[in-house]
This record gives sequence, C-alpha cells and structure tokens, in this order.
Amino acid sequence: MQLLGRLGDGTPARVRLAGDRIAAVQPAGDAHLDDTGSRAADALPWLLPGLVDLQVNGYAGIDMNGEDVCADTVHALVRAEWRRGVTTVLPTIVTGPPDRMLAAIRAVAEARAADPLTWHSAAGIHLEGPYLSPEDGPRGAHERDHIRPPDPGELARWREAAGDARLLVTLAPETPGAIDYIREATRVGVTVAIGHTAASPEDIHAAAAAGARLSTHLGNGTHQVLPRHPNHIWAQLADTRLAATFVADGHHLPVDAFLAMARATGSASCVLVSDSVALAGCSPGRYSTPVGGDVTLHTDGRLTLTGSSSLAGSTADQAGCLAWAVHEAGLDLATAASMASCNPARLLGLDQRGAIEPGRRADLTLLSPDLRHVRTTVVNGELVHDDHADDDTAAGTGDNSPPPYRPHRGRDRA
Repeated sequence: MQLLGRLGDGTPARVRLAGDRIAAVQPAGDAHLDDTGSRAADALPWLLPGLVDLQVNGYAGIDMNGEDVCADTVHALVRAEWRRGVTTVLPTIVTGPPDRMLAAIRAVAEARAADPLTWHSAAGIHLEGPYLSPEDGPRGAHERDHIRPPDPGELARWREAAGDARLLVTLAPETPGAIDYIREATRVGVTVAIGHTAASPEDIHAAAAAGARLSTHLGNGTHQVLPRHPNHIWAQLADTRLAATFVADGHHLPVDAFLAMARATGSASCVLVSDSVALAGCSPGRYSTPVGGDVTLHTDGRLTLTGSSSLAGSTADQAGCLAWAVHEAGLDLATAASMASCNPARLLGLDQRGAIEPGRRADLTLLSPDLRHVRTTVVNGELVHDDHADDDTAAGTGDNSPPPYRPHRGRDRA
C-alpha cells in the first residue's frame, strides 16, 4: 500500500507500507504539479501520523459509561474513531459505582481479546475518577455520590480486569491517601494524572514527586474563580515533571489561555484530547445522560449541565481539535500534529507510533487540505477508512467500511 500527501512540514511525500510497518518515506517532488504543470501542492491532503486520543467517553451515540456497556460498545467506538482519523484511543470510564466501572473495564478487555485491530487501537483505558474532589466546580459533571478516596484494592481489581491494557488514572492529589496511591500505581506501571482537583500547590508537587506524570484537561475541572496566586494551575504549569492535556474544542479554553498554558508546558509535553461524549455529532437540545444527568447541547457545540455554565464534556473529536489548534490558536501543523499523535503515544510508552518514519507502526491518516475532513485512516497497516476512493492520493480500495472483527493470530505490544 502507498499513500501520497503532504507531511506536517508541508513536504510532498509518498509513504510505502509493508505489512504493519512503514517501509519507506520518499520525496514526491512531482506531486506538486497538476496536469498543466501548475503548482498544486496545496491540493494534496495532509499525511499525518494516526491521531491518538487519551480521553474518549463516547462518540456518535456510543457511550462508555452507560449501564449496558459490552465488548460491542468498544468495537463500535473504535470504528467510529477510525472515521475521524484516530488510530489509538483510550476509552474513558468516569466516576460511577464500583461494579459498573469494573464491568466497563472488562468490556474493553473482552473487546481487545476478540479482535486484533481493536486490541491495537484501544491500547488502554482511562479511569477519570472516582478519586476526585467532591467540591462543586472541581467535581464537574461527576456524580458526587460515587466520589470516594483512592483505594489500592480497587486498583488491583482494575488491573486484573484490564489484562494487558494500559491504565491511566486521573485523581485529585488532595484526597486522603492519594500520594501513597500514586506511588503504588506508578510502581505497578499505571500512569497517574492530576485532575478535577482543588489541591494546594504543595499537593501538586507531592503528587509529581510520587510519580504523577500528567495534568488532565488543564484549566478545567476546577473552581470558576481561583486566587491570583498561589493556585494549583500555576503549580502544575511550573512542575516540569508534569505533561498536560488540553481540550482544544474552542469551549474548554479560550485561545489565549490555551496558548499561554501550552507555552509554559512546552510543546513536547502538550497533549490534545477531545474529551468527547456520546452526544458528539447529535443535534442541539436537552438530553438525559448516564454522566451529568440533565445536560444541554447548545447550537455552537458547547455541552453544559442544564441551567449551569459547567461543562459536561465535549462534542468535538480529535481531528476537530487539531483543526482548532491550527486555524484558531495559530499553531503550525507539525507542532499541533505532534500534540495529537507523537506526544500522547510517547506518554503511553507506544514508541513505535506517532511518527512517519521507516520501521514505525503503519498508523496513518490523510486529512483534507483544510483539515476538516478525514479522507483515509490506516491502522497497523490495514485500510480501515477511505472516504475518497477515486482520488489517487488514497490507498484506493473503493470500500470505506471498517474491517470485520477477526480472531487474534498473535500481536505485538508496541
């Protein structure tokens, strides 16, 4: 298989695949000329590493936090994400009753065991809660009744249920026992993030010293008004042990805040996430959801708790966040693409993903010149989405349906 497009730096290139790997990346010096010899490089799609989204609660009516989550839910979510250029996703399970959270983890593990492409794409699970601040504001849309202190026993049950899936746990470091929990989680290979918190700066630095590596949707999941200084946002920005995720949907952060935080964090430590929920892609209106309860989806795409300005997740997707970071925030595409692919892959230890280089995993996406349409997605060397089969820049199979589930024939953890 061969793909033609512009790399993130604008260079036209042909990328040749062999099995599940990138075999060659070759300059395509003639690709910028049309049939009349005129320059047409701007008409080429963008050829980028497959997008990596660490926070996906649901999408297009698929909900990872409903009562009926099963392996088919996970398969459907992964395939919906392929259509949006996402090749690696962490299904995100939020604060809920212990049994419901455990059942959702088992559903992810079952789906991964049943299908090699789901195993590859659903590389891990994000547990956002239940060890969060119970205070209004920091708690966000999480159910107060199910907020609880960090429990190493529950972590052990999660790990057993998850099998070989990576785990990312977001918690508030000021909760009782959190620092010891972070140490234990880090010891057993779980990635710990700080979020939904009313922590003191001292709590933040203690968490980072214990092994926390990330701030979840920094600038959100906090009180509407904070002291000018000190506060926990400054502390997270100042601590170089912490990377940070940002919901780049135009609602969670204004451009100035996003750019200031990204500059302070450093581009190599910034990660874009969608924080998408099941209502992504739905019509505006008032809805009842498993998480947040009564919510309103506004005409501009903003999702709030009904009667409140508090956000209840995002209706964006990772491709949309990438486009916002470029078109609205003014980042160059190469930098934004790294925040949406290379950086999150590296954070998960998926070092073979997130870059277009010979020998790397063949996870790729082709985006339209304006970044607003996903044309092609390749997962582990397999064409899983093709929205322009007649265009010679695509792999060109003429079939844009996702591959069916297949039994495993062996797998490689990277």
